[in-house]
Amino acid sequence: MRFLLDTEQRAFADSLRAMLAAADTPAVVRRWSHGEHARGRALWQRVADAGVFALAVPEEYGGLGPHPVELAVAFVELGRCAVPGPLVETVAAAVLLGEGAPARRFLPGLAAGGTLATVAAPGGYALDGDAARLHLASTTEGLMLSPGPGPVRSSLDPARRLTPLTPGGELLVPDPPWARALAWARLATAAQALGVGLALLDRTVAYVRQRTQFGVPVGSFQAVKHRLADAVIALEFARPLVFGAALSLRPADVAAAKLKACEAAYTTARTALQLHGAIGYTAEYDLSLWLTKARALRTAWGTPEECREAVLGDADDG
Repeated sequence: MRFLLDTEQRAFADSLRAMLAAADTPAVVRRWSHGEHARGRALWQRVADAGVFALAVPEEYGGLGPHPVELAVAFVELGRCAVPGPLVETVAAAVLLGEGAPARRFLPGLAAGGTLATVAAPGGYALDGDAARLHLASTTEGLMLSPGPGPVRSSLDPARRLTPLTPGGELLVPDPPWARALAWARLATAAQALGVGLALLDRTVAYVRQRTQFGVPVGSFQAVKHRLADAVIALEFARPLVFGAALSLRPADVAAAKLKACEAAYTTARTALQLHGAIGYTAEYDLSLWLTKARALRTAWGTPEECREAVLGDADDG
């Protein structure tokens, strides 16, 4: 089976990449990490204007979708540029709100970019609750509209600001499609992780071509080539899994894609850290923005163990 993007999908990716590259996302990420959301919201609106969030929203509610393959294309580019914000959570919210009155009430705002949404699983934290305008909590009663977020908690990735949600609120959906929302969220996370890994690889290749030792670029050393080759292979094996999962949206396929893409990004992050040497450990260096994200995405919307269980459980059922 071939998972090559068509001409329109490649053009979509190229246009997003150009737009995000011109936005100085490292500066946006650093401000977002300190709770300064103005530039991040402006970038969010540009992403929404490009139609990214509309890809998860049905046409009858102001969207363009659902189009999971195009959504995966977009999230690769969002990960490549380390765009901050509750990106995956907004996609999950679009699926959880389903149809009917809650969909008519909230989905047009999600698609247009005016509403940032975050979602908290039972007993868990919501991502960027201090920036989101729509706070959804999954409870035993159903999907609740929370009154708001609690205090911000520190996270491994400074740009991923975690908040508890205030209990109570309005019941929106008694029986939300949680399994379907989880599949979409894992797909978006996998694509985002793939983009993070590709960015780390590009930055590391550029660095080892410039850095010299013994009078030659360190990229010419065989050991360095081997580490980079391992990263390339891991990312290229993850890519068809991501787009294959976008085609099927089967829970096991999506879990496998997330597992492989996040592990590939994490492998590439370790390689990038080692080959950059001491400078790779400094928070002031932009590389850190991708290093911390690669590690955080590894457990977002399902740990590696949970994803393996989903894959193996499907095989046992078969």
